[in-house]
Amino acid sequence: MSNVQTIHFMSDGDRLAGTLHLPDTHRPPVVIGCHGLLADRHSPKQIALAEALGRIQIAYFRFDHRGCGDSQGRIEASDLLSSRCRELYHAMRTMQTFSAVGDIIGLFGSSFGGTVVMATAVEHPVARMVTYAAPINSRTIERAAARKVHHRQLTSLAPLEQFSFDIGARLDHLHNILIIHGELDEIVPPSHARHIFECAADPKQLIIQPGGDHRMSAPHDQQDFLQASVAWFRG
Repeated sequence: MSNVQTIHFMSDGDRLAGTLHLPDTHRPPVVIGCHGLLADRHSPKQIALAEALGRIQIAYFRFDHRGCGDSQGRIEASDLLSSRCRELYHAMRTMQTFSAVGDIIGLFGSSFGGTVVMATAVEHPVARMVTYAAPINSRTIERAAARKVHHRQLTSLAPLEQFSFDIGARLDHLHNILIIHGELDEIVPPSHARHIFECAADPKQLIIQPGGDHRMSAPHDQQDFLQASVAWFRG
């Protein structure tokens, strides 16, 4: 059973909100999670992952990026990737100075959160990372928005007209990465996952979920995601 705590920390003058799942053990290692573009820390994937990791005595910290959920600030499209990387870095610093947890052993990112995790890990390496449905550039999101794909992360793109990123040149700096992606993802094609896998160094693993969508809506995909992620973070 994990003890759940609300923790606040600062990033660029804004107060961000986070939730720490702390198993009943002395200074457990911790994984930090990043949500998607316009989501928040209450993602069912993150909560399920936190609970699964808690069962093997690994803590989990999920937080709201600036302008999302319970965190202060605004989403600034022109600086979104770099600002979210700074927010993740400050979340990492918060956990590094939090006496109840031990080492940061991994990062998890869903959708654009996976992009943030990869871009941050290039500058601040961690032992392990897991991404789900992570885009390597913004063009796929722009095309999905133009097609009016129905997804809650694309229904509020009006304030993100200047949203642009491309981390393709950084992928060869990655290693210790598990990449999970749905075969029929309607927003981020699985070719992004395959390209990440081709560029990253060992150790690495790629899982393409047959018939899987961007939301990971199938229960068997959710279960497979949890099993593979827990095994990866366990090492």
